[in-house]
Amino acid sequence: MASSLLRNPNLYSSTTITTTSFLPTFSSKPTPISSSFRFQPSHHRSISLRSQTLRLSCSISDPSPLPPHTPRRPRPEYIPNRISDPNYVRVFDTTLRDGEQSPGATLTSKEKLDIARQLAKLGVDIIEAGFPAASKDDFEAVKTIAETVGNTVDENGYVPVICGLSRCNKKDIERAWDAVKYAKRPRIHTFIATSDIHLEYKLKKTKAEVIEIARSMVRFARSLGCEDVEFSPEDAGRSEREYLYEILGEVIKAGATTLNIPDTVGITLPSEFGQLITDLKANTPGIENVVISTHCQNDLGLSTANTLSGAHAGARQMEVTINGIGERAGNASLEEVVMAIKCRGDHVLGGLFTGIDTRHIVMTSKMVEEYTGMQTQPHKAIVGANAFAHESGIHQDGMLKHKGTYEIICPEEIGLERSNDAGIVLGKLSGRHALKDRLTELGYQLDDEQLSTIFWRFKTVAEQKKRVTDADIIALVSDEVFQPEAVWKLLDIQITCGTLGLSTATVKLADADGKEHVACSIGTGPVDSAYKAVDLIVKEPATLLEYSMNAVTEGIDAIATTRVLIRGSNKYSSTNAITGEEVQRTFSGTGAGMDIVVSSVKAYVGALNKMMDFKENSATKIPSQKNRVAA
Repeated sequence: MASSLLRNPNLYSSTTITTTSFLPTFSSKPTPISSSFRFQPSHHRSISLRSQTLRLSCSISDPSPLPPHTPRRPRPEYIPNRISDPNYVRVFDTTLRDGEQSPGATLTSKEKLDIARQLAKLGVDIIEAGFPAASKDDFEAVKTIAETVGNTVDENGYVPVICGLSRCNKKDIERAWDAVKYAKRPRIHTFIATSDIHLEYKLKKTKAEVIEIARSMVRFARSLGCEDVEFSPEDAGRSEREYLYEILGEVIKAGATTLNIPDTVGITLPSEFGQLITDLKANTPGIENVVISTHCQNDLGLSTANTLSGAHAGARQMEVTINGIGERAGNASLEEVVMAIKCRGDHVLGGLFTGIDTRHIVMTSKMVEEYTGMQTQPHKAIVGANAFAHESGIHQDGMLKHKGTYEIICPEEIGLERSNDAGIVLGKLSGRHALKDRLTELGYQLDDEQLSTIFWRFKTVAEQKKRVTDADIIALVSDEVFQPEAVWKLLDIQITCGTLGLSTATVKLADADGKEHVACSIGTGPVDSAYKAVDLIVKEPATLLEYSMNAVTEGIDAIATTRVLIRGSNKYSSTNAITGEEVQRTFSGTGAGMDIVVSSVKAYVGALNKMMDFKENSATKIPSQKNRVAA
C-alpha cells in the first residue's frame, strides 16, 4: 500500500507519511533518522513496515475503503480448444500432482482439498488435482476436488477445470475419468514419451508404435465422454522435431484439445524453447485448432525463463506449481511467471495477461509450504522472506526517498501485508477480537474452535514475550490449522536431560478415540528420548530422514518451528506417474512452540499422523503397470 501510494501520489489528496529508519552505527545503539512526506489522501490507513534494520510507519487519512481487486481484462469464456482473447494465458497449476512428487511433500486428502480451494481463490484456470491411478487415496482426493471445487462457480461464472493425469493406457485413462467426471469442467491429461532416449531405454518401442498408442488413447479418452483432453509428448525438449510434428498432428485429429510441450529434464535454454514453440506452430498440422501449453522443469534454473519464452512465442497455457516445487529441482513457479507477466506483459510480452488474483499469492504459498513441509528459501523470488527486505544502507536510503527505487512490485499486490491497518500492537492484554482482526488482516479465516485454540496459545506466548509479532502469530496458526488430521495428539511431555546422566522422556498421547497412552524412554538427548517414547506408544516403525529447526523471530524468546521428514516401511508406497514404478513415500511434519522439544515432538507426531492417514486411505491399491502403455 505505501509503495503504491509513493508511486501514485495523484491518487491521494492530503497524506502525511513519517518514516523512521534505524541504521547501524559504530555505537551500541541504533541511530534513528526520520523523514516525512505529504500527499492528499482518499483513504485512511495506518501502516507499520518492519524488518531487522528498517522500520517504516505511515498514516493516511480518509475513511473510504480500498477499491476491490479487478483484473486488468475480463477472463475469456472457457472453451477447451481455443481462447477468444489472443493475449490471455491460462494458468495450469500442477502443485497437487507434480508438486506432490517432491520428496517429503506427501499431502493428505484434506490438505489437497484445502489447497485446491485456495488455488480456486487464486483464480487458476486448471487444477491438475493428481494422478488417480497412483493409489486409492489419490483417486478419492481427485474425485472429492472434482465434486466440490470443480462445481463451485463464482459470480463471474468462473470455475476451475479439474484435471487428472494418466499414462497412455486404458486403465489409467478410465481411472482418471472416473475421478474428474464429476466436475463442471473435467479434463484428462495423458502422456507418453517421444525422445529417442526414452523410446529406446524406457518404452522399448518404435516411433510408429508410440504414435499409434498416443492416437488411440486420445481417441479412447474422448470416447468416454471427456470433451477436454490434453496430450503431452514427454521429453519434448529432446525429441526430434519432425517426429513431434507428426505425433502432435495425429493426436489433434484424434481429438486432443490442448498440446502440452514439456521440457521434462529442464535442458533447454529460453531461446531454444521459444524456437521450439515457434516451429511447432509453423509445422504441426491442425495446430490452430488447439491450445499450446508449456511445462518446464527447473534443472538448470531456467524454468520461469523458458515458460515466459514459450508464452511469448505463442503458447497460451503455462503449467506451474506454487513455490516452484516438484520432482528434482522443481517446476516453473506460478508466482514468478504470473508476476513477470503482470509487470512486463504490456511492455515486453505483447500484452499478455492472466486471470490470477495476485492478492492471494502469499497465502497460497504459505499454505503449500506448511502442508508439504517444503520450506521456501529466504531469497526465493516474490514469496521469500527476504523478497521485500532491505538491509543495505544505500537501499534503505533509496527506499526512504521513494519505494520504486528498489521495489518493482508493491507487496500488497501479492497479499503481503507488512502493515497493521488498525494500528494494533498485540500483547498479553490483547483480547480475542483484536487477535481475530489481526488474523483477518493476515489472510486467515478461522472458525470459532480454531480461533479459541489460537487465542489461548497466543495468550501463553504473550505472557512470556513483551510483544507478539506477525511472524509469531503465523507460526501459531500454522501449527494449529495446517496440522494433518489427528490419529495421535500430543498431550503432555516431561524431559530430564543434561550432562549428569542419560536423557529421559515421558510422553502422553491421545489416540483418535481420546484414550490416553503414556510411555517413558531414554536416549542420547531430549529429542531422541522423546521420539523413542512416541514410538513405544504408536508402534508404527519409521525412520527419521531429516530434522531442522528455525526461530521465526530474533531474540532468545523466539518461537521455534521444527520440520521433520520420515519414511515408513515398504507398505507406504504409490505409483510414480512418470516412471510407473512403486515408490516408497516419505512424510513431513511441522511443529511450533517456545519450547524446542515440544515443537520437535509435535512435528514428529504430525509426520506420523500423515503416514498413518495415508495407510488408512490407501488400503486398496491400484495395481502398478510399470511396463504397460497400452491396453
